[in-house]
Amino acid sequence: MSGDNQSQEQYGVLLYYKYSTIPDLNSLFTFYESNCSQLGLLGRVRLAPHGVNVTVGGKLSSLESHIDAVKSISLFEGTDFKLASSDYPLNGKVAHECGFTSLSIRIVKELVTFSSHPLLNPPDVSNAGRHLSAVEFHSILQSTGQVLDKENATDDKKLVLLDARNLYETRIGKFRTPSVETLDPEIRQFSDLPTWIDNNAEQLQGKHVLMYCTGGIRCEMASAYVRSKGAGFENVFQLYGGIQRYLEQFPDGGFFKGKNFVFDHRISVGSSDADIMGSCLLCSSSFDDYSSRCRCTHCRMLVLVCDTCRMEGAQYVCELCRKHGKSISSSPVSEDSKMKVTSPQIELKNVSSESTVSPQMPWRNGIVCRRKLRILCLHGFRQNASSFKGRTASLAKKLKNIAEFVFIDAPHELPFIYQTSNVSSVIQNGPPPPSENCKKRFAWFVAPDFSGKRETNWKLADGPFDPHQYQQQTDGLDVSLAYLKTIFSQEGPFDGILGFSQGAAMAASVCAQWERLKGEIDFRFAILCSGFALHSAEFEHRSINCPSLHIFGGDLGNDRQVANQASKELAKAFEEGCSVIIEHDCGHIIPTRSPYIDEIKSFLQRFL
Repeated sequence: MSGDNQSQEQYGVLLYYKYSTIPDLNSLFTFYESNCSQLGLLGRVRLAPHGVNVTVGGKLSSLESHIDAVKSISLFEGTDFKLASSDYPLNGKVAHECGFTSLSIRIVKELVTFSSHPLLNPPDVSNAGRHLSAVEFHSILQSTGQVLDKENATDDKKLVLLDARNLYETRIGKFRTPSVETLDPEIRQFSDLPTWIDNNAEQLQGKHVLMYCTGGIRCEMASAYVRSKGAGFENVFQLYGGIQRYLEQFPDGGFFKGKNFVFDHRISVGSSDADIMGSCLLCSSSFDDYSSRCRCTHCRMLVLVCDTCRMEGAQYVCELCRKHGKSISSSPVSEDSKMKVTSPQIELKNVSSESTVSPQMPWRNGIVCRRKLRILCLHGFRQNASSFKGRTASLAKKLKNIAEFVFIDAPHELPFIYQTSNVSSVIQNGPPPPSENCKKRFAWFVAPDFSGKRETNWKLADGPFDPHQYQQQTDGLDVSLAYLKTIFSQEGPFDGILGFSQGAAMAASVCAQWERLKGEIDFRFAILCSGFALHSAEFEHRSINCPSLHIFGGDLGNDRQVANQASKELAKAFEEGCSVIIEHDCGHIIPTRSPYIDEIKSFLQRFL
């Protein structure tokens, strides 16, 4: 679409959610895929067994047609559709980060990730706080809570406002009233909120709690969690439709000051009040524009840096990381620097002796030199730790300043086999060398008919090499998973996992269970080289929310052992925004020449 046509078309953004039991997720998936594609809508659709969460953009007429189609489905009865006109997304970087350059439809376990660890008793959204309309919410703040309990005139419970959003959102706007306390948890992500509630329960118990968020969906889960705490936590209320509906009702802002952060190309939406609440991280001048997408070098949270202070390639440290003593060196680490670095989550006293700071190592600009990223390496089928170490020697050398590789053998030992073109060659060349002189070969997955018996003699292969043999090796996951738990317990901690070919398939299987394995297999990222997905329920329309780097051969068939499409399908299983893809022309290897090695380094730098 040309710029002239864009200006003539009325563009808009639609947000809505619905908590309801979904009887057939696959049918609903098909509906959204068909309807949104036909209408040319772009954005995010998340489907879960307990509801849907949708943020899409497109022509206003198309969005209205979509609403009519959704309303025809009975389970969406009573849904609050928030439709707003907006400018066409012109900032490609922002639109891409917000998922507005494509249509992403995923089946997920949770509509919003409420906890970084699986909850033993997840909150029931049917027990969520009472909905208050924008007018009711405003009246309560205006009368300082006097209308909350009309039946009890003697009710003197204190009123508190609880902001359920992240710090980068509350920086630029929040509710403020002179006589009502506003609690800002200052969290990086919504999954940190339950821990804050647990640690600050005394600030909520016995009080009227008014919760709010952007559009309302986060308050459904959070208010139910507060109420689940029992006696003293019953009086929880939530702003229905969130800040968006409130600003529609009170265009001057009412009690909301600043701007409402939104998760689409608009970035933020303000009232007619031009006051700026945010401030530059560096000079503290008034500033609330996130369009530059500056992020903390440690945790990757968005930070505000004004036009005057912003510099190309500069690094920033958010206020939360500063509270925990993290900082950056003013001198960048060069390729030849001997300075060691470390993951900020691991203290020096917990690292192994080979990774600690040398007594002779100087301090640089107040920053002590720390250890490298520890990466556990999983080899491919019919390989071993030693052979994979040799194959990745060039990669290890080029990453020596930032990463330390740890190699292990897979748990399934394979028999010795050999191939030959004809019988005469066996007679002429003789049999293979004795097996006791050869290093054993291993696998993470094996064929269903694999006996597991260890053979001491060589066997002739049943047939020629099959480049698609990985599709038949589907057994052995449970054994390999238990083995990795032991490795992490005895040899950890590890910052990341690197897998090659079948090892990448194993790493991907661990990523698919990332949340469930917390505490047993803890890591921060995965690098999947020439990877593919097992045919299992873990990958069926599932969205894997684990930071990942996918490296595989391009479309021209340069990887003759793992199909390009198989690696692409694996990458698609990961959540947009947390995965990076590198396609190369080097075959069934991990490339180490430019520009590929530079992209690998760039990915790893995020975790230093």
